[in-house]
Order: sequence, then structure tokens, then C-alpha cells
Amino acid sequence: MIEVLAKLGRGPVFLAGEVLECVITFTNPLSASSTSASSEMLAWASAQIHCQFHASENRVALPPSDGSKHDVQAENETVFVPNRGERGQCILSTPPKILFCDLRLDPGESKSYSYCETLPVDGPPSFRGQSVKYVYKLTVGCQRVNSPIKLLRVPFRVLVLHGLKDYQFPQDEAVAPSNPFLEEEEGLKKDSRLADLATELLMVATSRRSLHLYNISNTRGKVGTFCIFKTVYKIGEDVIGTFNFSEGDIPCLQFSVSLQTEESIQEEFQRRRGQPVSFTVHARHQESCLHTAQSSFSLPIPLGSTPGFTTNIVSLKWRLHFEFVTSGESAGTCLVRGSQSEAVTWTGVEQMEVDTFSWDLPIKVLPTNPILASYVSQFSSTNSITI
Repeated sequence: MIEVLAKLGRGPVFLAGEVLECVITFTNPLSASSTSASSEMLAWASAQIHCQFHASENRVALPPSDGSKHDVQAENETVFVPNRGERGQCILSTPPKILFCDLRLDPGESKSYSYCETLPVDGPPSFRGQSVKYVYKLTVGCQRVNSPIKLLRVPFRVLVLHGLKDYQFPQDEAVAPSNPFLEEEEGLKKDSRLADLATELLMVATSRRSLHLYNISNTRGKVGTFCIFKTVYKIGEDVIGTFNFSEGDIPCLQFSVSLQTEESIQEEFQRRRGQPVSFTVHARHQESCLHTAQSSFSLPIPLGSTPGFTTNIVSLKWRLHFEFVTSGESAGTCLVRGSQSEAVTWTGVEQMEVDTFSWDLPIKVLPTNPILASYVSQFSSTNSITI
């Protein structure tokens, strides 16, 4: 028996273009109950990253795949197929890397191997939607002699920030501080600079503030104004907006604001022409606001959500969806006097004519620092199997 343990050193979330590093340890455990422990042999082990694509047959019409399916593992087959037995299509994969050949482990002995690979920048982000899914996995395959291949899959999340692949790192690094007593590999150095660059680009894109004012009105007249200071955010930020109903001609009885994503299939891949898009609500604020001069809301963008993106099959966009309930009468008729005595009691009317209308405001949502997103990731940094 051999235990295989794979551990992602920095967490399960990465930016496309970063270097993924995983330490894979093979151990021959020394059992306390065993009296005659023996050495264990593995013929080979290899590792590879791939992205698996899933589509809903009811919503997405995909062309037939010409790739062969590998659902059954032959008894003595030595072909390493990372996505063997998985549903969907493998749309992206890195070249496989051999970890070792002919490994012998004595009882209680273990050996570790480091796997490093740059994540492709031209792939889609990790996404689990109502119509499609993009799932990234690191698969470690190993085999005993005359035994079937065993696969250890390590799922992880990929965030895509557009513009990183077009950035050219300067050749002259004399201006950068360096420590002559430390040796740093060029690949890891560039990867660190890539993460710093992404953080800087995100900070610049989401820190710009300018006043955006919108008049809220219906067919009867003006209801109020809405104010928001920016429309570009990172996942993990809060979307904050304010309302001013004091200048409105029409009383607003209630409003609600929903933070939504709009998942739409490209026209050539739609199962039915003109099929509706799919909406997902991530946060919602509702408030009764009769005789309220000003109000506000704060909606958090979940760290586990997917930033907006577009592929040849699907498009994901973010928006704020507003719903307003207004009165068809003036503000003074919304209350009635309940007594003619000195102690006056005002109560609400039993029936009222109301109007409802909605409004959508598109916003842009970008990725965040992958280390921050790792804290709430559903994936584990450590995975293991026993062979």
C-alpha cells in the first residue's frame, strides 16, 4: 500500500498566467500491526493540468466531439489520460510531466516531488453556471506493474484578468532592489511580479471614482434620483448606492435592489432560437420608503463568484436590478386621520393604487487577489489517495 498526497503550496485559487506549484508525496506507511512489512514499487507517475467543459443539453447545442472517450481503464494500460471517466469535454490541457520511473519505497519511507506549470492565459475562468461549467483540475496518475492506473485529482480555481498576457516585462531590472545572497529562479520571480502587476492593475481599475446620477421616473413623473460613485468593482467589494426621494413628484412606497449575473449563450450555440438568458441573484436589499427623503444600500459581491467574462459559447455579465413600487396618488393621501379628538392618530389607507416598474444598471466585476479568494474557496489545498 502506498499513500499519495498532493498539496498546493499557496492555496487553491490562481490567476491565469501564474505558476501552479504542487508538492506530491509518495509514502509507504509502516503499519504498527504489520509484522512483515515489505518494500513497495511504482512503475511511473505523471502529472498534468486540464480544464473540463460541461454543458446543459437542454440549453446548449454543441457540435459533436471527435475525441475518443476513455471511460474504461484497461487492466494493463499505461496510457495516461487525465480526464478519463469524466463527463464533458477537455478543452484545455498542459503537456504531461513525468515525476519518476521505477520508484522503490521501503517501509516507512516517503519521497516528494515538485510539480510546476504555468497556467494558460488563453483559457476560460472557473465557472459553475446554469448552462455551462468550466472546471480546472491537476491530475496525478501513477501505476504499479501489471496494475491499472490510479488517478489523484486536485481541483482548483482559475481567475482570468484580461490584459496580463499583453504586458511585456522590462528587460532592465537594475532599478529593482535585489538581494545578492538569495538565489531566485527566473520563473518564480516572474510569477511573483505577475501577481503584483495584477494587483496593481485591479487597484487602478477599481479605485477610479466619479459621480453617476440617474433620474428615476415613470409615466406619471419623477420618483427620485439614484447616485453611485463607481461601476467597476472587484469580487469581495461592496456595491454602495444612495437614493434621494425628496425631489420626487411621485411617492415611492418600496424599492428593492438585486445584485445579479446574466448568463447568456451565444446565438450559434443556443438550443432554441431566442431562448431566455439565465439570471442568478447574489445579494438583495429591500426597503419600505414612504415619506423617506433619503436611503441607501450596500450589496457585497461574494468572493466565490465569477467575474464577468466572454467565451465563444457563453457570456457572463453583472448588473444591478431595481424594482420600484410607487403610489398613483399624492403623498398626503397615503395617510388618513383616525380621530377628531385632541389626540390625533394617523393610519395607513386600506387600499391604494400602485404602479411598479424596474430598471437595470450594468456594472463591471473584475477578479481579486487570488490569495484573498483562497480563504473562502470550496476546494482543499490537500488531496490524497491510497493505491
